[in-house]
This record gives sequence, structure tokens and C-alpha cells, in this order.
Amino acid sequence: MTSSIDTDTLSEVLNGLRQPQKTLSPKFFYDARGSDLFEQITRLEEYYPTRTEVGILTEHGPKLGKAIGPDAVIVEFGAGNLEKIRLLLDVLERPKAYIPIDISEEHMTEAAAVLAKEYPGQRIEPVAGDYTKPLDLPAWAMAEGVHRVGFFPGSTIGNFHRDEAVTFLQTARQILGGGDLVIGIDLHKDPSVLNLAYNDPAGVTAAFNLNMLSNLNSLVGANFDLTKFAHHAFYNEELGRIEMHLVSQQAQTINIDGAPIPFAADETIHTECSYKYTPESIEKLATAAGWKVGQSLFDERRWFSLHYFEAA
Repeated sequence: MTSSIDTDTLSEVLNGLRQPQKTLSPKFFYDARGSDLFEQITRLEEYYPTRTEVGILTEHGPKLGKAIGPDAVIVEFGAGNLEKIRLLLDVLERPKAYIPIDISEEHMTEAAAVLAKEYPGQRIEPVAGDYTKPLDLPAWAMAEGVHRVGFFPGSTIGNFHRDEAVTFLQTARQILGGGDLVIGIDLHKDPSVLNLAYNDPAGVTAAFNLNMLSNLNSLVGANFDLTKFAHHAFYNEELGRIEMHLVSQQAQTINIDGAPIPFAADETIHTECSYKYTPESIEKLATAAGWKVGQSLFDERRWFSLHYFEAA
């Protein structure tokens, strides 16, 4: 094994690609280029979630600010470009600190530096890591009496299978050491709207999906040829989710740090799910993970939702 390769990452990738249905975690989308491509996706006309959630935050932000209260430490899971946190910080009373967590350290650090200039005097302390696993926040943030509030926008919760979503929400409670959570969740809607959102005519989502392979070439010493794979996304009505796949355009064998991974023609790698929820299924999800739903906020079409989960 090449010495610079993380053994846990290599093991996770190999295990996923050796399953009957080859699978990779969506976290592997997010190298610097992947983060940039996702930002481009959020600006596409067809991709409604970001602008709809921003609209909810803009219209109902004061309600969230009142629910959170003064002197809170905000902990954002999967912070990305830190765009939406501005809308939350602007409605908070004396926020004590902001802690963004993201696996893409370089991208997050650059975004945090920009945010610090916009909010002089605001304590901002990024934490690089995989927020789906237990990790430690700074000791000062975990002190007794500190009110910690998680922020998980973007409907990223939809990327988890139902049992995984419960596990993540339990992990979030553990990371926060109590406290509350503001979470964005995408809702059921016409499948034609969903299919277009994940198959934009400009091909940005396709480039984003394929970039995962480029990232793995760097991370685990793989030799994926991106021209031999294609993007495929569709709404699975039975399971209530969008599925994204990468389709092998021919029979081929990929080498990952010396380990051969064979592909049949038309065999796929399942790279992402995006589950869509109803208010009732959101309530069940929160309850199963030990939270209770305090507030629920919607856009006028009820395409998207923001919820304030309180520790049960």
C-alpha cells in the first residue's frame, strides 16, 4: 500500500466496490473541485433546494433566531461554502461562536477566512473531519452552560438511508453534547421536478458525479478513466428517493492501490441517494433519534422544509 493513502479510506472504498451493488459514500464528492461544482449546481435554475431553503431562511429567520436564543454556539455539519450560515448569524442575538465542520479542509478554511472578514469579532473556529462519525469539538465549546445548536441545511439528511439518518442524528446529539438542531429536509413532490433537478441540461451534476472518480484517483491510488463512465440519475418512486449512479460504459478492470476491481459493461456504482420526506416521516425520524420537532417552516409550495429539533 502507498504510504500516503489513509488505510481507513482505502478499506471503505474497496469494501464498497466489492459489494454486489457497487457503492461509494457521497462524502467522496467533496474535494476542492467537487465543492466548487456543487456550488455551481446550487445556482442552477433546475436545482430548487438551495434557493427554496434560502427563501425559508430569509422569510422565517427571525423565528429561528428567537427559538435559538442569545449567546449560542452554532455548529454546522458539512459546512461547505458557508453561504447559509450568514442568514442564520444575521438573526441571532449575540452568537457566541461559529464552528463549521467539513471533510474538505482547504475549501472550508478559505471560506471561513472570508466569513471572518464579513463578521469581525465573531469567533469562528473550523473543525476538519467526517461529521458522520463521533468527533470532538473544542473544549471551550463543550463547557457546562454553553448552548450549542447544530445547523444541518441543504437536505443532506436525505443522502442517508433511513436507518443511517437515525444514526447520524444520534451522532449529532453526541457531538453537540445536548443542545438543539436546525435541519433542512427536502419534501415529496412531482417526480418530473426531481428528475430535472438531478439531470440538468448543462451537465454540471454529471461533472460533479464523475469528479468523485477523479477524487478517488488521488485519495486511494485508483486509475479510473472518467471517459469510460457516465452519469445516471432517476427518481425511484417505490423507495421515495433520487438515485445517482456512475455507469461503466464497457467491461473494464480498475486498479486501486494494487487491488483489481472488475466492472461489467453497464454495471453501476451507486454514489448517492436523496430521500424525500413528508411531515409525518420527519416526525418519526426525529423521534427515533431522540429529538422532538419544535418548529417546522415551509415555503409556499411546500417543496422544502426547515425544522428546529430539540433534545427530547
